[in-house]
Amino acid sequence: MRDLLVAGGGPVGLATALYAARAGLDVVVREPRAGVIDKACGEGLMPPAVTALEGLGVRPGGVPLRGIRYVDGAHAVAAAFRSGPGRGVARTTLHAALLDAVRRAGVPVEHRAVERVVDAGAHVLVDGDRVRYVVAADGLHSPLRRSLGLDAPSHAARRFGLRTHAGVAAWSPYVEVHWSPAGEAYVTPVAEGRVGVAVLTDRPGRLLDLLPGFPGLWPRLAGATLSRTRGAGPLRQRSSARVRGRVLLVGDAAGYVDALTGEGIGAGLAQARAAVEAVASGVPARYERDWRRLTRRHDLLTHGLLAATRHPALRRRLVPAAAALPRLFESAVNQLGAPA
Repeated sequence: MRDLLVAGGGPVGLATALYAARAGLDVVVREPRAGVIDKACGEGLMPPAVTALEGLGVRPGGVPLRGIRYVDGAHAVAAAFRSGPGRGVARTTLHAALLDAVRRAGVPVEHRAVERVVDAGAHVLVDGDRVRYVVAADGLHSPLRRSLGLDAPSHAARRFGLRTHAGVAAWSPYVEVHWSPAGEAYVTPVAEGRVGVAVLTDRPGRLLDLLPGFPGLWPRLAGATLSRTRGAGPLRQRSSARVRGRVLLVGDAAGYVDALTGEGIGAGLAQARAAVEAVASGVPARYERDWRRLTRRHDLLTHGLLAATRHPALRRRLVPAAAALPRLFESAVNQLGAPA
């Protein structure tokens, strides 16, 4: 009987498997999709995520990021990361690096879906196979979260993410966040001559219809080749608990507030490590407490920023206020860039 089955082979699921292998656990990953998987995301790794990946022996290349820069019309303000550079990495590049690390660690990846999970007390039955524990890392709209009855309703505004890659040279060593009434556009250098452009919005429509609403960004993309648009959402997802018996939820499957602060991968990696520590200790319930501790700061900052941006008057003043108070902006950026 295996110690752990990880349902979901995205970055957080693969990182969970790597932490488990390092802890001496017999682990397997189940992911129905073979090969490298693309997904809509901002593709900027905050410094703690870079450090965590290096600790797992994963160095996915990409482009160093100095910090974050907010842009809104005539106003702009930048803050550098104090704890070292972040990294801009295309989602497919990151996933390929993690897959290679999992292969080198000898962790098997089975290309089939998890259909049914039953907690049998001393073990878990996964489609009839016995395992000691399950970690669900099956994404934003987690089928396992739903099947376990852990979905919780969300009454927040429905926001969506859209992402493309533009064939242009990066013009800034920062992640640029451009603000407009339509939403926020994130520009992240991911490779030489290539930037990721992700838009978060509550307005339906095509990415190409939304981009002209960002006057500080749109002219820089004129004539650039744009890749296929990827989409994700609704972004706000809630879970009533992160542990049900011997099943633990990590990453987006555990619940998601918004991509506004760009800390998704870093938060997921910290959760993966905590979940494995709980499993290795034989006390899975401790992960619930650890999850709350790890997500508290991020969730408070994200909820606060979202609340401010819902009011048009406050939204218009956000970047000018940050530019007028650069030390406060730098402090907020480095709260996000600090280890959990």
